[in-house]
Amino acid sequence: MKYLLFAFTLLMLAGCGDNLPVIEDFSGKSYELIDQDSTAVIFPDYAKGKILVTGFIFTNCPDICPLTTNNLRLIQEEVKKEGINGVEFAAISFDPDVDKPHVLKKFAEVRNLDLSNWKFMTGDKETISALMKQAGIMYAPGDSIVTGDGNTIYFYVHTDRISIFDQESKIRANHLGSNADIKKVVDDIKSLK
Repeated sequence: MKYLLFAFTLLMLAGCGDNLPVIEDFSGKSYELIDQDSTAVIFPDYAKGKILVTGFIFTNCPDICPLTTNNLRLIQEEVKKEGINGVEFAAISFDPDVDKPHVLKKFAEVRNLDLSNWKFMTGDKETISALMKQAGIMYAPGDSIVTGDGNTIYFYVHTDRISIFDQESKIRANHLGSNADIKKVVDDIKSLK
């Protein structure tokens, strides 16, 4: 029983900020992106000194991405409710051919999202590809459908993820995007404060 209690205590402590491992270090590496307002953003440098909660999406996604976006909204609301300052949110599209700034802006507006500390971003294909590779996000074109009026509807098979960057631009936690445990994500954010 004593060993079981010791093991449980170690597992509980593993959730503390100092014990969240560095999964990927973005410090010293930056990506020039553009946000929903067509403003240039250097990712993740723009959020240096703050915690950055980031989802990886494409706006034509029928299932995972809307759920990920909604979970980011729920996390944002909980962070505000708990009075946790110094947290930024980002949703980065890996579909730059379609997800132009005006498309990202409309995507956020339709969902009535609070963009006071949240940016939707994309970039050129080469930049997005390099960023996704460093973040460990896999994406590949999936099936496409041609509608009766000749329009093509396409999908990506992709990693389902929300990543938490610390104040030094290091990914410290990854969570399922579409099925995030909001409390766990917020606890991870608190542990990095």
